[in-house]
Amino acid sequence: MNTDVVAKYLSTLPEDDDHPYRTGPWRPQTCEWDADDLIAVEGEIPNDLDGVYLRNTENPLHPAFKAYHPFDGDGMLHIVGFGDGKAFYRNRFVKTDGFLAEYEAGGPLWPGIAEPVELAKRDHGWGARTLMKDASSTDVTVHRGVAMTSFYQCGDLYRIDPRTGDTLGKQAWAPAGLGVSAHPKVDDATGELLFFNYGKDAPYMHYGVVDETDTLVHYVDVELPGPRLPHDMAFTENYVILNDFPLFWDAEFLKHNAHVPRLHRDLPSRFAVIPRRGSEVKWFEADTTYVLHFTNAYEDGDEIVLDGFFQGDPEPVTGIDNGMNPKWQRIFRGLSLDGMQTRLHRWRFNLVTGATREEQLSDSLTEFGMINSGYAGRPYRYAYAATGKPGWFLFDGLVRHDLQTGAEERFSFGAGVYGSETAMAPRVGSRGEDDGYLVTITTDMSADASYCLVFDAARVSDGPVCKLQLPERVSSGTHSTWAPGSELRRFRPEGSATAR
Repeated sequence: MNTDVVAKYLSTLPEDDDHPYRTGPWRPQTCEWDADDLIAVEGEIPNDLDGVYLRNTENPLHPAFKAYHPFDGDGMLHIVGFGDGKAFYRNRFVKTDGFLAEYEAGGPLWPGIAEPVELAKRDHGWGARTLMKDASSTDVTVHRGVAMTSFYQCGDLYRIDPRTGDTLGKQAWAPAGLGVSAHPKVDDATGELLFFNYGKDAPYMHYGVVDETDTLVHYVDVELPGPRLPHDMAFTENYVILNDFPLFWDAEFLKHNAHVPRLHRDLPSRFAVIPRRGSEVKWFEADTTYVLHFTNAYEDGDEIVLDGFFQGDPEPVTGIDNGMNPKWQRIFRGLSLDGMQTRLHRWRFNLVTGATREEQLSDSLTEFGMINSGYAGRPYRYAYAATGKPGWFLFDGLVRHDLQTGAEERFSFGAGVYGSETAMAPRVGSRGEDDGYLVTITTDMSADASYCLVFDAARVSDGPVCKLQLPERVSSGTHSTWAPGSELRRFRPEGSATAR
């Protein structure tokens, strides 16, 4: 493995830091690396694996004013690229306006999600609640050969070279003001990108379409009863599905500019079904819950079928005894999968009758599900999801859900090993939905090292077919994606200085 530290950033985090989500598996990195010819410590790199795996990470350089939340960290993109039986690694901070301003200042300038907005040292900011730093640390999506990082409470989309990790600038078509929420969706069949945003002013939500030429061609209002906190969306061949869940800012606190989420247990969940290039909204009601992430949606006759992770307890009252300091247990009680009781769930919305049917698809506590992107918006069979360490926002294994038979295939990463969202990478010449590989990054605490694991998507329980060592232990992270080499070769990112 040939390695080079291309940059090292000064961190102002305390040396004796005891924060559970800035230490251990969540210890941030300060170095940006180039590593070529990664070494397979187990197995061999498949010759028919061609493309890049990208994972976003919350990676703070500075402490919070008072209460750091793991969603506050600066965006850092990790890239593992494959081709011709070889692999390379890159990691880069996302050079957002907020990141650059705080680095120049040598400390925090904007409050995090668990802090009051009055702490801001600047009179401008980002996010649905405003006066937050747009860390662009939540999600990563690839459209027309360009990676885009995004922020969970809306912000700018930052354009990234998917092979080098270099920040190329902001996406010009993003709506001014609100920007774009994390989890925009790409339809491989049409080349379109679908997105939403939300805020505190009526109509409170918007939905948009960017076509295959990277042009904003559709942008409409979606009226809500008040400010809401949506996190994800889904689409079918002809429709987009947005949501209005009853977990949102308490209206009385909001009058005083305090942003305190509360579950309104007397309200139903609501789903908006909208034609992809239309504006007419058909609303459907369902059982009270909150959903962070959906796996897929498709059309079945007169019905829209939507799959996602239903939270049995969106607002846990007490934390689970996980060895944390009790104050941290209380603050982060809603982060673990067992705390939220997240299970794969299915909703069916009848477009003719307006009726909703729903059912639980699995007893297993899983979340952060991924699919073969070629089946997005279409009938599918397999979802690949993460299992969680009890009481923690950490992923300790992988589950392959067979939605046709109900069977589940599992793999545990092992004691003290934690992974990230696992992307499905179709093999070159793939002939079926599960004909490919699963790719993820793990952090091994006992070895003080990180690895990229590659699985046969059809044989998850067999374990990885390849294990590649990375040059440094990587901080725990969440969302990821896969971009096939064929797409990257079709497009050269505007502003990119290099290409492999």
